[in-house]
Amino acid sequence: MPGVFVLLPSVLAAALWTHVRRELPRECVGALGGWVRGEQVQVRALYPLPNVSPQPEREYLADPGELLRVLRAMQREGLELVALYHSHPHGPAAPSSSDRQLAAYPVPYLIADPRHGHLRAYLLPGGEEVEIRGAE
Repeated sequence: MPGVFVLLPSVLAAALWTHVRRELPRECVGALGGWVRGEQVQVRALYPLPNVSPQPEREYLADPGELLRVLRAMQREGLELVALYHSHPHGPAAPSSSDRQLAAYPVPYLIADPRHGHLRAYLLPGGEEVEIRGAE
């Protein structure tokens, strides 16, 4: 996916940051639905998910049943899974070793660092950074 970028509307970026702050000091996790158009990942919907990790302050694990429900909802809405997101409450907005191990989908993974206000995206498990562009 070289050259790929994520087009994230400002209203959804704001919703993502609201979810990040609401879950502090725990890591949040969620899915992003939309479409892929060439090299552009167009985000159209945000789906917060419960973090069921036994250590939610240090890692995330999306509730599998809720993730399945969200994937079905996306399908009904004519969307596809285009990205996943989670937070690192104490930073940085870079993939950890457990993030790389958990990477199960061939989509960008957005990581939010509320301490420094950074939001970055990566293709995992490799770790190539993906540009995030704002959209209205």
